[in-house]
Amino acid sequence: MGIPRLRAYTGPAFLSYGFRPFFLLGSLYAALSVLLWLPMYAGELDAHSAFVAVDWHIHEMLFGYLPAIVTGLLLTAIPNWTGRLPVQGLPLLALVVLWLAGRVAVFFSADIGWEAAAVIDGSFLLTVAAAAAREIVVGRNWRNLKVLLPLAVLACANGAFHIEAHSQGISDISRRLGTAAAIVLISLIGGRIIPSFTRNWLVRENPGRLPAPFGRFDIASIAISAIALGAWTFAPDNRASGMLMAVAAICQAWRLSRWAGERTLRDPLVLILHLAYAFVPVGLALVSVSIFFPAAVPAAAGLHALGTGAVGAMTLAVMTRATLGHTGRALKAGNGASFIFVAVLLAGTLRILAAFVPSEAVIDTAGAAWVAAFAGFVLIHGTALTTPKAQ
Repeated sequence: MGIPRLRAYTGPAFLSYGFRPFFLLGSLYAALSVLLWLPMYAGELDAHSAFVAVDWHIHEMLFGYLPAIVTGLLLTAIPNWTGRLPVQGLPLLALVVLWLAGRVAVFFSADIGWEAAAVIDGSFLLTVAAAAAREIVVGRNWRNLKVLLPLAVLACANGAFHIEAHSQGISDISRRLGTAAAIVLISLIGGRIIPSFTRNWLVRENPGRLPAPFGRFDIASIAISAIALGAWTFAPDNRASGMLMAVAAICQAWRLSRWAGERTLRDPLVLILHLAYAFVPVGLALVSVSIFFPAAVPAAAGLHALGTGAVGAMTLAVMTRATLGHTGRALKAGNGASFIFVAVLLAGTLRILAAFVPSEAVIDTAGAAWVAAFAGFVLIHGTALTTPKAQ
């Protein structure tokens, strides 16, 4: 007899599976935080945060928005991996409240004290990592334990961010460490799902060349990228770091080229995965060039390619697909989904451009595209995320 995927549950559909509250609230927060950030950047709004404005923005993208989406994905994937029952109802609500408490604590950290804000904010990722580790170990799903390593690094980077910002006045190493953890997560998870979803679609819709299966080259690419990102984290101006980032960029670009993305032009739901992942080699390459030629390529270009581009576009792409599949909708991108995909790609591209052309108009346009993408996700999928699964 198979293990039931869901226990008898009669509560609100919103709390029936982890992806529902975290995708909805995470996307809403992605839009809201940038709406707040734009007037902060222009000097028209002051937060009550102990962080300087730029650190608040970086922190809430890396350690506010991203953990919400990763948690939604993990709470949905782990029951599939282990055959164990998912987190639902009050335990899931407790996790949501803990995440929300972190967002409030960081915003008002100047009032409550940086130590209290660090404890409240940091407890969420630590709780998620501990809960995920327990489920994977009890379910004896050893091969997926590796996903928890970048999650643990992200949690450590969050703690370091609070300490570094307090002791030095602004974050430095911790912002790069958080970015590195995010890119390794994308390399691990994206490297599994992109060729898999692409293969499924091509076999059905466009027979011919298929994505190369996951193999030693993928493992080597991830390892090289992790080493390069680690070197950049602690020695961002070192030429050896620049060389490692260049090698990582080449490996990731070659890896992406093996997944037959050019054959998926007719399906935006698959194509967006490839376009989002393309920001990874682009970002690694820009970081490398900025180390060797800082006058020509600002460091912010690579950071925003990896952050706004890779993290933003990949999470939106995965959220859209997971929401459609797990709520009983057809795996097909309508006009609304196509719009938010274009918007997030535009946001990432313009934010890279803004590093070269420091114009408020470019930054505002990038921000508006980002808000349109994530507010659009909420408008398009909000009903599906808050109502019972379609039959």
